Amino acid sequence: MNILISVDIEGVAGVYHPEQVRPGNPEYERARRLMAAEANAAIAGAYDAGASQVYVNDSHGAFRNMPPDLLDERAQAIQGKPRYLSMVSGVELGMDGVCLIGYHSRAQGLGILAHTINSFAFARIAVDGRELGEAGLYGALAGAYGAAVIMASGDDVFIEENRDLFPHTTWVQTKRATGANSGISLSPAQSCAAIRAGVQQAVAGRSACRPLLLAETGKPLQITLQTQTTALADLFCQWPGLVRTAGDELRFSAPDIESAVRMINSLSAMSSMLR
Repeated sequence: MNILISVDIEGVAGVYHPEQVRPGNPEYERARRLMAAEANAAIAGAYDAGASQVYVNDSHGAFRNMPPDLLDERAQAIQGKPRYLSMVSGVELGMDGVCLIGYHSRAQGLGILAHTINSFAFARIAVDGRELGEAGLYGALAGAYGAAVIMASGDDVFIEENRDLFPHTTWVQTKRATGANSGISLSPAQSCAAIRAGVQQAVAGRSACRPLLLAETGKPLQITLQTQTTALADLFCQWPGLVRTAGDELRFSAPDIESAVRMINSLSAMSSMLR
């Protein structure tokens, strides 16, 4: 039984402020260790439930946050970028379930450090008219490979935003949002204990979960992006096939969710020229 654990940082207990998620300062150095601790709790929970192999995907920023020497040696680490499947790289190896650890609310959401993929570039991402955050986008990408999201952790807003997408998923609330940069958090030890128990429960009951499929096979997806500025829309629409629908909005068609996510990540990379 193979389990993939995708680990972000904004939903980790004790993380509230942009300084904690950006390399180059002591706050980040502490936060990346909290991130690794929650990853280890999830790894332990998967093995407690009988997993034979666990892969842990570093899914924040440059995808090289968690010090490898701090990760449970039983797991294999997926780090570095670019990579085609991004936050769910590893599903192509054949996974029996995916756990999302430390995830967060979508862009313009009320959760702590809310954003979708790139806070500088994107104000809103919708697939066939349904607004999605990272959990929805990457949960659907995992679903395209036959893997269901069986467990997820983060703040209360993140959980409420995604319950309908993943009705049988095991949820672990690590903190309660009181603002974009404030909240009420479990202690790191409490959060890790809850994550370990949640993953163990989810892996044991994984048969109840179904892969997320956003559209019928073979039906193109319509992707709408609202950018943070009109200059970004100017830039992105240099790409043939992208249609400007408003000053800060564009649209494109994708044959499947993998193509859509790869395009979104390409646009995210392009945005760096305007920083």
